[in-house]
Amino acid sequence: MEQPDERDLRIRELEERLSRLSRASLSISESLDLDTVLQKTLDSARDLTKARYGIIATVDEQGGLEAVLTSGTSEEEHRQLISLPGGARIFAHFIAIASPLRVDNYGEYAASVGLNGFLPMPVWAGLSAPIRHRGQSVGVMWLGHDRQERKFSKEDEETIAMFSSQSAMVIANARQYRDERRARGDLETLIDTSPVGVVVLDVATGAPESMNREALRMIESLRNPDQTPDDLLAVLNIRRPDGQEISLEEFPLAELLSVPETVRAEETVISVPDGRSVTVLLNVTPVLSQEGAVESVVVTMQDMADVEEMERLRADFLAMVSHELRAPLTSIKGSAATVLGSATEMDPAVVRQFFHIIEEQADHMNDLVADLLDVARIETGELPVSPEPAEVVALVDRARSSFSASLGMHTLEIDIPPSLPLVLADRRRVAQVLRNLLSNAARHSPTSSVIRVSAELSGIYVAFSVADQGRGIPAESLPLLFRKFSRVRSDDVEEDTGLGLAICKGIVEAHGGRIWAESEGPGLGARFTFTLPTVEQAGSRAARGLLPFSVRPLGREQERSGGRVQVLAVDDDPNDLRYIRDTLTDSGYAPVVTGDPDEAVRLMEEELPDLVLLDLMLPRIDGIELMRNILAVADVPVIFLSVYGREENITRALDSGAVDYIVKPFSPAELTARIRAALRWRDAPDPPEPYVLADLTIDYARHQVTLAGRQVQLTPTEYGMLVELSANGGRVSTYESLLERVWGEKSSDNVRPMRTMVSKLRRKLGDNASNPTYIFTEPRVGFRMPRGEKAEREKA
Repeated sequence: MEQPDERDLRIRELEERLSRLSRASLSISESLDLDTVLQKTLDSARDLTKARYGIIATVDEQGGLEAVLTSGTSEEEHRQLISLPGGARIFAHFIAIASPLRVDNYGEYAASVGLNGFLPMPVWAGLSAPIRHRGQSVGVMWLGHDRQERKFSKEDEETIAMFSSQSAMVIANARQYRDERRARGDLETLIDTSPVGVVVLDVATGAPESMNREALRMIESLRNPDQTPDDLLAVLNIRRPDGQEISLEEFPLAELLSVPETVRAEETVISVPDGRSVTVLLNVTPVLSQEGAVESVVVTMQDMADVEEMERLRADFLAMVSHELRAPLTSIKGSAATVLGSATEMDPAVVRQFFHIIEEQADHMNDLVADLLDVARIETGELPVSPEPAEVVALVDRARSSFSASLGMHTLEIDIPPSLPLVLADRRRVAQVLRNLLSNAARHSPTSSVIRVSAELSGIYVAFSVADQGRGIPAESLPLLFRKFSRVRSDDVEEDTGLGLAICKGIVEAHGGRIWAESEGPGLGARFTFTLPTVEQAGSRAARGLLPFSVRPLGREQERSGGRVQVLAVDDDPNDLRYIRDTLTDSGYAPVVTGDPDEAVRLMEEELPDLVLLDLMLPRIDGIELMRNILAVADVPVIFLSVYGREENITRALDSGAVDYIVKPFSPAELTARIRAALRWRDAPDPPEPYVLADLTIDYARHQVTLAGRQVQLTPTEYGMLVELSANGGRVSTYESLLERVWGEKSSDNVRPMRTMVSKLRRKLGDNASNPTYIFTEPRVGFRMPRGEKAEREKA
């Protein structure tokens, strides 16, 4: 039993210890800086336990070593400790221990657990405690004695446990404070750089508490140099969409703001007494206190000047298109009316002349519509290009041949060195660029002047140039040339650039090149230059993702029919069939065509085509029924072509086994791109072994999917998606790779159809999106399937 003196001494020691703990806690809470607080915590723990050394190591949210703080060490010992070989493993060992650890001989303990890394200072006894927050390890606190006779007590163990608990709260609070500051900073940056003006107004005074850059810009456009923002607010006049006008001179802003009115997307005019005004799309949102009183008001204002300019440009664009279409339409109608309305029989030669006019003007209208479609595809990033190795001379000669009829009295000079390398080019599209540039040069050059076409090697590109001796282009107009229907002034004449140069820019950039214009000034001609990648360099650049298309070696498509893929086309409309045949021939395919559905199966057996194009509505037989008869002969991709674009028709065709569905009318580029996509998926090699995961089995060799022994009926696209994901089991397949490999699209921002299809695929597999077994969603990245069970066994 303790004597009174011993008991009193023990009480005084406990009181002193409690007092020191209280002082340490108060000292620790004096700062918000994480390192400062942790350092004070460590110093206090070392002081209370009379330890010689102290260490705190923290880990980040991903489990990596974040920071190491020391107490009682020299600068050299601290430097050696943080750069200790194997130090991360030593810290990880103590962090993983879930409860305080007290050892009397650290050397023996380290050797027993395989911690061979030496410490830069002598350590005998050791004491550690994990720093845990909500069950997660966030670090470790470690104390050590440098003399053999010193040991840690049970009270020391309780002390370090208390300080490690306090450290966990410090770390959690500091990280929350850091995250909140970062989020607040991100929000402030977002608001400040927003193209929409944001103003927060104090209700009591009507004065602005804060405003972003866009709001300041609009205020500056209305404010006089000697006015403050508060002075400006006092004289503003506000006209609402219903015609109601509010003068802030008569009704102070504080009075107006006291009424908790919410305004949504009102087109409002804000003006000052001298007549200056700005039209904005106004939103007003009151911020209420817990008692329901209005504390502040958030006002957002979107300047409508850009919107009004876009509306003006849209109106000008529609007016220009209407004018361009009306002129040939007038000629067509006039010629047809003349022939049909003639009271006497006309001379056949005259009739033929009128028909020539009709054909010529119809071609002109068709070209204009094609240009409009190209511009739309460029703006949506869907312009199809099919680059392949091509000779520079052949590209220029193709453009020259098609342009020669429009050359008139101009002289065309071509300067192409024979040693230029092959370029990657869609021949038809690049010829279109050259024709547009030649037409532009001829239109702006004097009669009989020289138009010069040249090409030269420029790094990893070949640069094509078209130079004229026309009236030139002012420097301020050069950046506007490649916008559709931009207005450019030259020699005091203002004219629209039309669509040609905008299309040129889209085509060149789709090839991975660029286009620009140069001119010495008015009267000194102009030079338009664009670049295309060479074949040798494009392969490596495409592999690194620097080109918007892939460079692929010749595959199975080019191995048949003397390097030509056979395509069977079945359509009872002779005009459509001729159009399809010509498109296939021009694109390098070997067409096999028929208008008789009864002949299609025979041609399938005799010719064994690689792909089939089917009209949906055929005489005597439904297109889908004919597809089933064709697939009974050979498993080939089938693409439907139809004027019926209703969703139920498309769904029915795809669910029945078609790989694609194209709505008429379609361009040659779209048809050939869809064919390439279908053939690319068909030729993709399948993994050799079946994929097995839980109840799911994918038999690649038999193209069969079973779930718990029951066959799952999938469309070709659904099967293709499942094969792509399972073949990459354990890895994320990005939206971009899936779009290209399954859908055959090189780039698209629209992934909604893919997500819809994955939802249908999950339903067929009985998979739950919120707790999946087979298909996992990686937000904003793509989808993932786990590794198959066979692959896991082999890995193990």
